[in-house]
Amino acid sequence: MPARILTLLVLLALWPANAAGARTLVARVASVSTPVAILQDVELRLAWPDGAAEGDLRIRAARAHAPDLGYRFEDLSWRCPLRRDGDGGWVCEGELRQGRGAPLRLALALPRDGVQAALSGPDGARLGLRYAAAAPDLLAIDLARVPVVWAQALAAQAWSEVRLGEGRVDGRMRVHLPDADPVRVEGGLVLAGGAFDSADGRFAGAGLGAALELDWLASPGAPRLALGGELRGGELLLGDGYFVLPAHPLPLELRAQGEDGAWVLSAFSIRDPGVLDARGNAVLEDGGLRGLSLSLRSEDVAPLPERYLSGWLGLAGLGGLSLSGAFELELEVEDGALAAFDLRPRALDVVAPDDRFRFEGLDGRVRLVAEGVADSELRGRGGAIGAIGFGAARFPWRSSGGELHLREEVTIPMLDGRLDVSGLRLRPRGEAGPLLVEGAIAVDGLDMARLATALGLPAFPGTLSGAIPGLRYIGDRLDFDGGLSVHAFDGEVRVSSLAMERPFGVAPTLLADIALDGLDLQALTGVFDVGSISGRLHGRIDGLRLVDWEPVAFDAELHTERRRGVRQRISQRAVQDISSVGDASFTASLQGRLLALFDDFGYRRIGISCRLANGVCTMAGLQPRGGGFVIVEGAGLPRLDIVGYNRRVDWETLVERVLAAGSGDVSPVFD
Repeated sequence: MPARILTLLVLLALWPANAAGARTLVARVASVSTPVAILQDVELRLAWPDGAAEGDLRIRAARAHAPDLGYRFEDLSWRCPLRRDGDGGWVCEGELRQGRGAPLRLALALPRDGVQAALSGPDGARLGLRYAAAAPDLLAIDLARVPVVWAQALAAQAWSEVRLGEGRVDGRMRVHLPDADPVRVEGGLVLAGGAFDSADGRFAGAGLGAALELDWLASPGAPRLALGGELRGGELLLGDGYFVLPAHPLPLELRAQGEDGAWVLSAFSIRDPGVLDARGNAVLEDGGLRGLSLSLRSEDVAPLPERYLSGWLGLAGLGGLSLSGAFELELEVEDGALAAFDLRPRALDVVAPDDRFRFEGLDGRVRLVAEGVADSELRGRGGAIGAIGFGAARFPWRSSGGELHLREEVTIPMLDGRLDVSGLRLRPRGEAGPLLVEGAIAVDGLDMARLATALGLPAFPGTLSGAIPGLRYIGDRLDFDGGLSVHAFDGEVRVSSLAMERPFGVAPTLLADIALDGLDLQALTGVFDVGSISGRLHGRIDGLRLVDWEPVAFDAELHTERRRGVRQRISQRAVQDISSVGDASFTASLQGRLLALFDDFGYRRIGISCRLANGVCTMAGLQPRGGGFVIVEGAGLPRLDIVGYNRRVDWETLVERVLAAGSGDVSPVFD
């Protein structure tokens, strides 16, 4: 209600003063027009007893409409004691109501040379108005602790979806009301604790402070706005962007004009001294960004993620990303798509949350152009993907047609070997589709001991080599052609059908098929400390799915194959560990006490499978036996078979058993 009183205040201020000599004066008017608004079904009643110093004035209006200011309200009433001011004018002060709403207090003075009015509300809110007969098209408005919500209708003239909330405004405004030209509002405002949101929830603000000079022209079809001043803290949500403004002042300038349903921001700038200087121009249409020319400069990027980037980083799963260094950036957006980009980092470090990745010492330049050709080069001192570190490298870029291409192959030192990147192509999101990255990579001679340590596994010797002739990142999914080959334990591990979903976001997911060929079991079991088994291991892990680097699905089968000249023996420790992990028991050709005399046993075959789904591992072995499944088929004397009976095992329980076996917490016991 309080916002709607503004128009009535102006109307009463312009109301002509009539003589007050009669006992009771009643006037009914169908319509009253002023430069500000139109009142309909107006009734004025003045009762003035003979000889009294004042009269009882009552004014009612059934409806009021101020099209330029956006206000429309009904059932307004004002009652006050009307009296002379001693200098040829009139004064009247009393309660102003709309319907059954809470009253405000309206004080009206009608001196001979103009109008003075003041509207007062709770908590010291006061809106004053001054009108001089010498300047009939000018209203001066003073504001003291005026609630922001009083300006709801006026704000909706510029932005129909806005909803004003908490906050107070102080200032002094001038409203120009020329007969033939649009209404113009100008002056200075100080905002404290301001809040707003939009009907669609894409825009909002809270705790906003500002000191602004405003110039608003309410021209039909082509409104104009000029703002200058400074922001003083608060929070802003603008689409996907979330900004936590610092308490110190941020100088701000804005020039905007409405055109055919769009807003053209001909110039804007905002400065966070020492942290960010942003300036440019833009076109906003249908709630989105149609065009943008933006220049950014930062001498200290460390505060940027928390203050200005957290919204976009959160959507990318990178909330908590940290930066250090400096940069300059210029970009152009045309028809909602990136058209040009020029980034110049200086000693820039980027560290993802939880150390998912790290890039150190970025320098040089990256240019993207839609027309012509532009060469640039980006250099980095090194970094890491997870715990896997890499060395310094340079990336020579060439841009044309709105895309980036590597001009030559890039070699990156990694784990005593190297990673080669070639044919890399980057296409920003636009009319052709979402962000696309494609190219080829190859690894050569990566030290498996260092890789295993980086992945939190026991170190084991070997090297990793292989080629991915095609990789493609689009729609937050990274697919790889070809495969990788790991030469370890005197055998080979091949990885194929490799893909990643959300590789840099929340809960990254890895998909792969893995084949094992001829691994030396004695070396393998020695590394993982699960007793000793000699022989050769083969198998597969199909449909492997890791979510946030934890297995959630796979279909695995592991078995031994006899090879000439290779003994097949299993130690007592390995027997006990396999039995504990597989919830199995063993049968032997000798009594348990006699088995304890043997260090190891011969075996013919070992085989086990696990299909993981919904947190449960469905297990099987070499063959069924007595309601169970054979895991180890013994050979020679004494002969020892291991049989599992629990076909469905909780995955977390199984992992705990493996860890216990690997740590030596399981001791061999023979009865």
